[in-house]
Amino acid sequence: MATRRSLLAAGLALPALRPASAQEVFPSRPVTLVIPWAAGGSTDVMGRVIAQAMAADLGQPVVVENRGGASGTLGHHHVARARPDGYTFLLGTNSTYAIAPHLMRNIPYDNRAAFTGISLVARSAQGLCLHPSVPANTLAEFIAYAKSKPGEVTFSSAGIGASSHLATELFQAKSGTRLLHVPYRGGGPSVQGLLAGEVAMSFVDLVTCLPFRANNQLKVLGVGTAQRSTFAPDLPTLAESGVPGFASSTDVIMLLPAGTPQPIVARLTASLQKALRDPATKERLNSMAVETIGSSAAELDAYWTEELAKWGEIIRSQNITI
Repeated sequence: MATRRSLLAAGLALPALRPASAQEVFPSRPVTLVIPWAAGGSTDVMGRVIAQAMAADLGQPVVVENRGGASGTLGHHHVARARPDGYTFLLGTNSTYAIAPHLMRNIPYDNRAAFTGISLVARSAQGLCLHPSVPANTLAEFIAYAKSKPGEVTFSSAGIGASSHLATELFQAKSGTRLLHVPYRGGGPSVQGLLAGEVAMSFVDLVTCLPFRANNQLKVLGVGTAQRSTFAPDLPTLAESGVPGFASSTDVIMLLPAGTPQPIVARLTASLQKALRDPATKERLNSMAVETIGSSAAELDAYWTEELAKWGEIIRSQNITI
């Protein structure tokens, strides 16, 4: 029988010998961050900023892959089915992980069991925006105006089930108003419809609506977050302006397929937290009116439970269906 020495002398390659228990250093190749929305949107841009910072820490490229469709659930399904080895993870928004499970039938994954949560990553405040033609300059005036025309005052959204839609449903439930929904095919067309005066109001992320406010193309009556935004501190919250208990924002979380080994979860968690603390990364996200959070996994779990309950109640009470 040929010996190892004789095979080497003959120039034959042999597999590297190492202990069977040796672990591959993670990551040893590029990793993929799935964005369940089309390229160019605010979540996509945010994800690319975070991916770049994480790549510098991980020592491997973080490739952004856009998998849009079905209100973000196609991207979630892709990651739910991915091998739980840390090489595929997800940046999701509450319209998918907290709203879609109550609206969409036969989602092909268990919304909570399919994923391991890493962190509540960031928050983008939404502003309640009006077309300049609407005869209201404060929230109280708008509520009175809407109540004088029940079912007639229109609002736009990025589509049924989008966060802009559900924010307005929450607003109606909390303020006692009844508005007319005009769904568009995406956030961009929804904002264009508002700018053109096709609708009267809409909830729009601050990064989008603040420039239009500065140019007097839109009125912004307040923000949907529980506290005032540091990016527009002069804008009151809707809760302090007469709609107690109102809280709605675009919240982004990071998820891995369930069953990912804990050392890999810990490595990606540490990389994400480092990225969110990086001054250059924070500056880039802040320029988009995005507040970095970087919660723990336990804090994410509690938040996720609250979001599911809140939006489930609104969807049932307002009888919203797709």
